[in-house]
Amino acid sequence: MIITVTLNAAIDKSLNVPSFRLGRRHRTVEQTTMAGGKGVNVARTLKTLGQPVIATGFQGGPTGTRIVEQLTEDSILNDFVRIREESRTNTAVYDPTNGQMTEINERGPAITAKEVELFRDKLLYLARGADIVVLAGSLPRGVEVDVYAGLVRELRRMDVLVIVDTDGEPLRHAVRAEPDLISPNVLEAEELVGHEFNDDEDRAIAVREMVQLGAREAIMTAPDGCVAAMHVDGERQLLRVTVEPRETVAAVGSGDAFLAGYVASRYGGGSVEDCLRFGVACGAESTKRLGAGLIDPREVEKLTAEVDVQRIVAPAEVG
Repeated sequence: MIITVTLNAAIDKSLNVPSFRLGRRHRTVEQTTMAGGKGVNVARTLKTLGQPVIATGFQGGPTGTRIVEQLTEDSILNDFVRIREESRTNTAVYDPTNGQMTEINERGPAITAKEVELFRDKLLYLARGADIVVLAGSLPRGVEVDVYAGLVRELRRMDVLVIVDTDGEPLRHAVRAEPDLISPNVLEAEELVGHEFNDDEDRAIAVREMVQLGAREAIMTAPDGCVAAMHVDGERQLLRVTVEPRETVAAVGSGDAFLAGYVASRYGGGSVEDCLRFGVACGAESTKRLGAGLIDPREVEKLTAEVDVQRIVAPAEVG
C-alpha cells in the first residue's frame, strides 16, 4: 500500500483563458475543478496507474467536504482528519496564446496542536500496512516547520520507505531527518543548497549536495526530465533523464505526475532506470492536460520508449 499525505489539501480550479490580461473581464474556454494539493495529485495519478493508494491529510468546512467527495467519486481511498477551519481553494489561469500560467493559492486553514496530534496518530496507524509514504506539499498555518522531519523519523522506525516533496524550511528540516528520497524542482533545489544552477554540471553537483545534507537519494525535476543521485548496483550513481519537449497545455502538477510514476514503478519492483524513465514519461504526458494529476496510461507507455537515461559523472568527482 502507498499513502500520500497532503496537509494543505485544496479544491483546485484550472481555467483556460485566451489573451488573459489583468484588470479585464474574461470568459473561460475550458475549466476543471478537482480535489488538489501535491499529495492528492500524486494519489490521483497512482490510482490511474492502478496502484493501491490511500490519501490522507487535513480537511475542513464545505471545501473540505468537497475534497473528500471528489476523491470518493474518483474511487480514491481516503482518510482525512476533520479540522475546525475551512480548507483552501486554489485558482490557476492558463493563457494558451502565450503559454503562461498564473496561480493564486490561498494560505489555507490554521491548524491546532490537537489536530496535528490527531493526524499524526492516524498516519502512524495507516502506515502499519504501508510500504511507501509520500509527504508532499506546503504546510497550513499553525503547523511547525519540522513536522515532516518528525514524521520521517517515526515512519523510518516502522521500516516504511519515506519520500518528501516540499520546499523551503519544511524541506530543510526534513532532509536532516534522512528521508529515503526527496524530489524538489530546480527552484526548490536551489533554495535548499543555497546557490543557483547554470547548467547540467551544476545540477549534477546539486543532487549530490542534497544527498550530503541527509537525504538517502535525491531527484531534481526539470522541464525536460530530471537529474538524480540514486543507489544503483550498491553504489550511488548520478543520472540524467531527458525527453524531447512536447506541446504543453499546462505544466501545473507535472512534478506530481512524475513522482507518482516513479513511485508506481518503484512499488512494482522496477529498476532505478525504469522508475525514473516511467516517472519522466508520466510528468511529460500530464502537461497535455488541464488539471493536475491527469494522465492517459496508454500515452505514458508510448512516451516511455522515448525517454533517455544516462549515467553521468559530476565534475568534482573526476580524477
